Amino acid sequence: MILSPEKKIAGVLVPLFALRGQEDFGIGDTAALREFIDWVAEVGFKLVQLLPINEVGDDNSPYNAISAMAIEPMTLHLAPNSPQDLTREDFDTAVADVDLNALRLGAVKYRPVKKLKLRLLEKAFSNFSAHAGEQRQSEFRAFCEQESAWLREYAFFRVLMEANDDSAAWNRWQPQHQTIEKARSWLHDLPHDRQAALARRESFFCYVQWIADQQWRAVKTYAEERGVALMGDIPFGVSYCSADVFARPDEFMLDWFGGAPPEPYFEDDAFTRKWGQNWGIPLYRWDNMRVNNFEWWRQRVRAVRRIFHLFRIDHIQGFYRIYAFPWRPRRNKEFLPLDEHQMVERTGGRAPHFVPRDDNTLENREANKREGEEYLRAILEEAGGRRVIGEDLGVVPEYVRPNLRSLGIAGFKIPQWEVHDGMIIPGQMYERLSVATYATHDHEPIRALWNEAFEPPFSNAGGQARATLEKIALFAGLNSKIGELDFGRDFYPAIMEALFRCESWIAIVMIADLLARKYRFNVPGTKANLNWTRRMQRSIAQLGSSRKEQRRMQLIHELLVKTGRA
Repeated sequence: MILSPEKKIAGVLVPLFALRGQEDFGIGDTAALREFIDWVAEVGFKLVQLLPINEVGDDNSPYNAISAMAIEPMTLHLAPNSPQDLTREDFDTAVADVDLNALRLGAVKYRPVKKLKLRLLEKAFSNFSAHAGEQRQSEFRAFCEQESAWLREYAFFRVLMEANDDSAAWNRWQPQHQTIEKARSWLHDLPHDRQAALARRESFFCYVQWIADQQWRAVKTYAEERGVALMGDIPFGVSYCSADVFARPDEFMLDWFGGAPPEPYFEDDAFTRKWGQNWGIPLYRWDNMRVNNFEWWRQRVRAVRRIFHLFRIDHIQGFYRIYAFPWRPRRNKEFLPLDEHQMVERTGGRAPHFVPRDDNTLENREANKREGEEYLRAILEEAGGRRVIGEDLGVVPEYVRPNLRSLGIAGFKIPQWEVHDGMIIPGQMYERLSVATYATHDHEPIRALWNEAFEPPFSNAGGQARATLEKIALFAGLNSKIGELDFGRDFYPAIMEALFRCESWIAIVMIADLLARKYRFNVPGTKANLNWTRRMQRSIAQLGSSRKEQRRMQLIHELLVKTGRA
């Protein structure tokens, strides 16, 4: 599939977990994604943007995965003969004691969903081991060999997790497991029957990744047949409690943790306002990564390019410099009430700061720019013909966006944030090599902002919501007195047309904004109970069931045609 900024397109951002398929297990999967590809293609969209699909940890965040390469097993569609090793009898036995209707209701219930899917995959693996022909066995071995650079270490990590109460926190494992060298020595000293059992379990986790690779490659082919591109996502960081950090500790700083600087206007979290966002991701030892030509990063790119036509790098400015904390997020509450002097005392003289250096001098800025460009060139080299998108939002150093453009990396345009000398920048002024959207997965949907602004109870948040909506209205050429407008009749059509008319190569609409819904997928810097669990209220098959929805999607189709994006 050829994707070029010469041809403007439009897409929809949707978290996979949020999709409701016809027969899912309470979470969106590859079958639901196929349904969604059909739906967006009918409307006229040419792209589906997803969040990372890597295997998640206890917090269920796709941006805090336990592996930078392994695919989350919950994304797999499991049904009789899918995978082909899963029989009808085994399927029925595995789901017999599960209330699937209860599992499908409401938000994602990660623990029971994962338990059920792994049970089904274990049945399939048992059948594969006992009955698969030489051809399939050979294909499996070839996959394991091809992906051996990360797969074997990941499978070993998963086995060790199971030996430690299913926890990914390797620093809290039994002492004989806490480094990969100790763990291998422990394994070597076990009785042969125990070693064989663990080797079989490792093979199971490799099998799951093989099936995942097959299903996702098939989805990519299906999307191409429908004329739809898939856009993936590579988080800048990876979880401290991950197979990657466990297996390659020399490539990470294990006593500094990446995040973002303080945001005084951030309403949702007092810690973010005072100290910043502490994501807990270990920083990179770029000098050590340079020795092996950034092989770990190249593995990440190879993993995502197998499945996606283009990909976004989250927090791309982290390649240039990143804000770092000398404590892990679980200690945030301890530091929240402290002043700066007390904080420095508590940390032994270490304070949050930019790494490798701040941007306070010309020399620092030039060094950060030079090094960031070096790292990104390695990624672009590995990406080959795949297009790379850079999430360059927030407080960004002045040299980052020009440098990204010089590398051919498209940045983001959030219309309500694109302001110059107090004036909203018109969409016709956007660079073609850019992605325009009103919201990412971290933002509040436009309909929710509208309700905050114009429905009681009114609050400070309502005032901020109104100010945001007024900026969007100005971008769309509407009168800033938006209180006089009707959302569905006046505001929604105008802002969608303005987005599609802008000069950006890709215009993306978050699914909640497309459907004019209020649900939010994530509140950054917080551990809100609903983060990463919200699902669409209707199944994909029901999206066009009401006349109101049909009229809305007909409007969107006409706008896509009118603006040359269909």
